[in-house]
Amino acid sequence: MNADEWSEIRRLHAAGMSIKGMAAHLGMSRNTVRRALSFDAPPPDHRARRGSAADAYADRIRALLSEEPDLTVKEIGERIGWPRSRTTLAKRVNQERRRVTGEFGPAPVVGGAVPQFATEFVGRRAELRELRELLGAHRLVTVIGVGGVGKTRLAVQAAVELRRGFADGVRVVELASLRNPALLPQAVFDGLGLGHRDQPDRSAVDALVEYVRTRHVLIVLDNCEHVLDAAARFVDDVLHATSRVHFLATSREVLNLPGERISVLQPLSTEGPATDLFESRARDVVPGFTVDATNRDAVLRVCERLDGLPLAIELACARLRVLSVHELADRLSAGIELLSTRVRGGPERHRNLQAAMAWSHELCTREQQLLWARVSVFAGGFDTRAAEAVCADDALPAGEVLDCLYDLVGKSVLQREETRGRVRFRILETLREFGQATLSADESDRLHRRHLDWCVALVTEAVSGWFSADQFAISERLRANLANVRTALETALARSADTAADLVSAPWFLWACGLSAREHAMWLGRVLESAGLSPRRRAAVLGTLGLVRTMQGYREAADPVIAEALALGTDDPVAIAFALDAQGLSAFFGGDHRRAEPLLRESLRRYESVEHVREDLPCAVRVHLGMLCCFDGRTAAAQAFFDDVRARCEQVGERWMLSYAVFGQCLVAVTEERCADAVVLARESLALKRHFEDSVGTPLAVELLAWAEAGAGRAERSAVLLGAASVLWRAFGQQLYGSAQWMARRERFATRARSGLGNAAYEAAMRRGAAMGLPELMDFALADGTGAPPGDTGTMAVLSPREREVAAHLVAGRTNRQIAEALVLSHRTVEGHVEHILQKLGLENRTQVVAALSRG
Repeated sequence: MNADEWSEIRRLHAAGMSIKGMAAHLGMSRNTVRRALSFDAPPPDHRARRGSAADAYADRIRALLSEEPDLTVKEIGERIGWPRSRTTLAKRVNQERRRVTGEFGPAPVVGGAVPQFATEFVGRRAELRELRELLGAHRLVTVIGVGGVGKTRLAVQAAVELRRGFADGVRVVELASLRNPALLPQAVFDGLGLGHRDQPDRSAVDALVEYVRTRHVLIVLDNCEHVLDAAARFVDDVLHATSRVHFLATSREVLNLPGERISVLQPLSTEGPATDLFESRARDVVPGFTVDATNRDAVLRVCERLDGLPLAIELACARLRVLSVHELADRLSAGIELLSTRVRGGPERHRNLQAAMAWSHELCTREQQLLWARVSVFAGGFDTRAAEAVCADDALPAGEVLDCLYDLVGKSVLQREETRGRVRFRILETLREFGQATLSADESDRLHRRHLDWCVALVTEAVSGWFSADQFAISERLRANLANVRTALETALARSADTAADLVSAPWFLWACGLSAREHAMWLGRVLESAGLSPRRRAAVLGTLGLVRTMQGYREAADPVIAEALALGTDDPVAIAFALDAQGLSAFFGGDHRRAEPLLRESLRRYESVEHVREDLPCAVRVHLGMLCCFDGRTAAAQAFFDDVRARCEQVGERWMLSYAVFGQCLVAVTEERCADAVVLARESLALKRHFEDSVGTPLAVELLAWAEAGAGRAERSAVLLGAASVLWRAFGQQLYGSAQWMARRERFATRARSGLGNAAYEAAMRRGAAMGLPELMDFALADGTGAPPGDTGTMAVLSPREREVAAHLVAGRTNRQIAEALVLSHRTVEGHVEHILQKLGLENRTQVVAALSRG
């Protein structure tokens, strides 16, 4: 057992998995699992791992791979004079190759892209062997079967167990929440964590293919049946354009593609797997439950009656809270016999699953039934507030929703998820469809209207509260509910174009909340095509689209859109000011400063003439004016604009616009050749952006840090950052807004870096940066070359990475026990971290820690 395995055991234990389940999941003995759980930290002999003999050769291996990516292990060994084991060298070469060529993430992707389950995986070993063999010989395997047979669980387990067979990782993309088939390629692109490699001027398929063309990766597409044609086209396109990408799909129907191999998933056999599953799930409800001679016949009766369908068995086991296994068998047999006669059509097994769900439904209270049906309107999950807002009425009072959620989780109808101290709920697609089918057309229509109203309120709240200390929480909530917002947009486009306009134009900052520029522009375009759009809303949508296109560098497309927004002559001063800002920015990026400055100043004047205007809007104009002044050489005026914005942000605890103000201060420092100061400011800006998914601000900060590093004489770091920035820019639009003057300034600093390194080393460093994943890039950018993270300047600099995590939870007001749960640590370990933080900061209590870190 190593430290990674110990951490995984602790995480699974905290998620509620049994020792038996963890042992099976990780392929180790139960005694090893028990021993791991007895330690509050990795065992002493694993805490300080000895370095590998290959460590001293890492830089040389990386440099060789940067210049010649296809070198074999043997060739690398000969060039570096490797004196030891070929196996040791091969491991290090593979590790460095992933760093140089880029990767989706760490090779063991459990806990990241692959979903985790609190319950243990039972049975299906033969099916897993079949999938392993099929995927070893074929590039497309589709697992098909009826709803509730366990396709998702099998596919995820296969992803876990096959991850080491795919050098560049495994990713699972869940498609159940996708309602618009046209968004499938973008959904896969985003699900693979490749948003920083998007290219809006190309299709999502082309951008994905460019990244995975030479990579050995497994992509799991889960729940394809409702977007079958789109999924088939996407998979076919990627397979034809790549050679080492494999797909594992789950669906109720085949994709019907050449070369597709089908694995038909049958229900669990009653003797063995079905009984084992029953025992496992029953133990989750009744601790210590075992199948023995006294209850085996009753368990077999249950499993046989439910045809060995895993979902039906899980639903039945939830009743063991109030029934014995014998009572369950008796009632289930009678209930299924009765209910299955009501279900017409379809194969017997499907009718029995429907009957099992119906039986579970009938055993719910009227309020629980209502909630089950009503939450089917959500896409991609929901929280308690959302359920209360959308589902509560006189028949289901808001005060009862929380209890009903608790009960439906207990009945295995809903799944509970917790991330960063926030609880959300999901419903399996089969159960969602059942709940939806119980709604009348009128009730479904009413719920979709309420869901739309809730999404409008969510966006309205985000817009009004954006410029505040709650900004990160707002961003997280929007990201978590993007699937719901997409569903609401479809509803709004069919009902009210004005409402759809408000959903995508008012939150102009959506690129900081997980929505790609490509998708944002797509929704704005669809709204503009809608009938019945009022002039005021049309002007707002045009202005937002004009700003997005301008920042992407597509000024020829943006300028007529902005002109139309202004020509509408709307009486909304904010809409006019917004369009003027976009128009001035376009002129600035095009090099026409004489035209740009009056437009930007007029925009700012109009904002300032409106009472209670949102502070983020005029602050954005001040940043744009500061950039223009800086490029004009008026650094004092630029500094004044940026200092003003910084003060306004810090006064209220805002962080996103603050990152742009700090960027502006860095731009001034670079312009004045104060490159040491610029490095610090660029890292500070970038560190602020780690809390957001800012697809335009992040490349801007990385770019400026590259310039500052070149000016400070660190040519290699500059080249790496320039390579990374180039990739990030392409994800949003054209390089540096498609601006010749910005590109000319980049070239000045790139020339310095190239001169300091020489052409070959410069190009190799550029390739290294271009291949970095975003997490790796952020770690590199915020390090000073010695491993210290200068992005955390001041108070936080003395703390270790884990201590900074704990400190962040302290600032959020969490107790030690809550921190332990969030970070999957023991309570005692967290206490130790808190004690170390106090010692390092020279403080006496946690209240002082919160005060010190809030200031710093």
